[in-house]
Amino acid sequence: MRKIILTTVLLLFVQQNFAQKATVAAADKQYDRYAYIEAIATYERVASKGYKDEKMFQKLGNAYYFNANLEKAAYWYGELFAMNGDQPAEYCYRYSQALKSIGDYIKADKISSLFAKKASSDQRAILYSNDKKYLEEIQSNAGRFLIEDAGINSEYSDYGTAFSSDNLVFASARDTIGVSKKVFKWTNQSFTNLYSAQVQADGKLAEPTRFSKKINSKFHESTPVFTKDGTTMYFTRNNYLDGKRGKDSERITLLKIYKATKVDGEWKNIIELPFNSDSYSVAHPALNPDNSELYFASNMPGTLGQSDIFKVTINSDGTYSTPINLGNTINTEGRETFPFIAEDNELFFASDGRPGLGGLDIYRTKIGASTSTSFEEITNMSMPINSPQDDFALFMDSKSRIGFFTSNRTGGKGYDDIYKFSEVPCKQSLSGLITDAESNDILADAIVNLYDKNHKLLFNSKSDVNGIYNFAIDCGKTYIVEAKKEHYESNEDFVVIPKVTGDSKLPLKLTKDGCHLVVGADIAKCFGIKLIYFDLDKSFIRKDAALELEKILDVLKQYPTVKMDIRSHTDCRQTAKYNEALSDRRAKSTMAWLIKNGVEANRLTAKGYGETQLVNDCGCEPTNESSCTEEQHQMNRRSEFIVTAID
Repeated sequence: MRKIILTTVLLLFVQQNFAQKATVAAADKQYDRYAYIEAIATYERVASKGYKDEKMFQKLGNAYYFNANLEKAAYWYGELFAMNGDQPAEYCYRYSQALKSIGDYIKADKISSLFAKKASSDQRAILYSNDKKYLEEIQSNAGRFLIEDAGINSEYSDYGTAFSSDNLVFASARDTIGVSKKVFKWTNQSFTNLYSAQVQADGKLAEPTRFSKKINSKFHESTPVFTKDGTTMYFTRNNYLDGKRGKDSERITLLKIYKATKVDGEWKNIIELPFNSDSYSVAHPALNPDNSELYFASNMPGTLGQSDIFKVTINSDGTYSTPINLGNTINTEGRETFPFIAEDNELFFASDGRPGLGGLDIYRTKIGASTSTSFEEITNMSMPINSPQDDFALFMDSKSRIGFFTSNRTGGKGYDDIYKFSEVPCKQSLSGLITDAESNDILADAIVNLYDKNHKLLFNSKSDVNGIYNFAIDCGKTYIVEAKKEHYESNEDFVVIPKVTGDSKLPLKLTKDGCHLVVGADIAKCFGIKLIYFDLDKSFIRKDAALELEKILDVLKQYPTVKMDIRSHTDCRQTAKYNEALSDRRAKSTMAWLIKNGVEANRLTAKGYGETQLVNDCGCEPTNESSCTEEQHQMNRRSEFIVTAID
């Protein structure tokens, strides 16, 4: 049912009044009434006879796409693009999503790039263009959860969960004795009702039973949420109350959120919320931890895409504020739906507008402390919660990190299935081998310091007899490791820890201290002087750089016959030509400082090398973009001091 919930009114862009042969015209009428199963059967019979038509292929692809059969959608969109590859941007987007469902991410990215060219200002295009390594990032965070069948699924659609006391309440289209078998033509399944399954002592769920005669109707009910005191529930239902069915101007029955209260153990007093409308859908209610705000999905006026997530404040007198759109930090031109807010103010929602595995993926963010419409970084929940198909309606307990979500992935029991998940505690260790840089000999008893990314000391240790150090660290953080040993120069490097359980490695090599200046030696390295770093896009001498230059100055005064070449480097950002000029200014700025402080000009030369000699893998070719951190780029903005002659 979830495809009904906020896409019913979202197909108005489809060209209607398209004259075809009699059979195609009949199918078009079925399509326009959202009777997708019937329309698909007619279209495919016509197509099997060799009849090809661009509009028909568009509608066939759409019918499967909005009915969550992305594999079939991929086939018919493929036929469409083979017939005419110059399709509107929205078809490019849907085709790319459908291609992901069959695992063809390479072609999906090509079509996504085409979409981004056609709709460069679209938030979905911007998100894709800014995160083309999305698949690697998602895969790197895989394995954080264990999932299993919830044990309550039928061969029909089962989805959307919430707890009421010790019962799990969910929506189902299962066939039950005494239930009307009226079929919903969008999916060719029965309308959904709410069911309840008691949580047993062993944690398993008992056989589901119908939830409440007062709540369930002859139309769709789904996605309930209950207040903490258990006396109030909000739920989604078709526009139907007190025996009256509401319709929009196209005579389509949309969706609304209803409220019910528990009186003497029964759910009564069903009313619709004041921001509902016959003209648009409002669905999937979710309460914040203190029950003062209600979040929901809608395509009401002010929606940025096909459906957005909104919120209202629940006032102390039981009234509601005007709905507020969560904005384009959360919402895109695609579908954002099925919000859920955990006890720690984590917001989970489903979206097909962000780079993901295909179909609806589930995303997580933290609601900001300042306002309830500011959010922290949005992350994909990754595998196994997300799949190439539709994954949505996540519900979880913040303390136990156990919950449920819904998916129509391959291998399920029905049209949609409910899965139970538990988070695997993330444990990481950081270890490395300390060795002599020249001989590769193992260095035991080296002092090893662990810092956070701001260079705050966290722990210290020593390498063991095998030269190994080891720290227990947190997942998903950046650390700096420094190694020291008597008669050796200290050395440090940083490491970014994955967000999944594992063992991270960072070996370090130490160079013996003491130095005899020879042609080709780097004075800074030879005497353990820190690199001279520059701020991004700047060439002035920083205070910390001036301190290090004082050390270079002292060496040059001690060795008056040494001549030196100052070599300045940049990171990869900006063009190669620009970086070459910037580094040259930096080298000459360093040279000018030394001359000003007493070094003869004939002893010094200076040259900028731009981005041609990076010390790490932070290149930007060919797009002039890089996913490296600021700390990684800082390592490339440096100067070196190379001995060119000793007279």
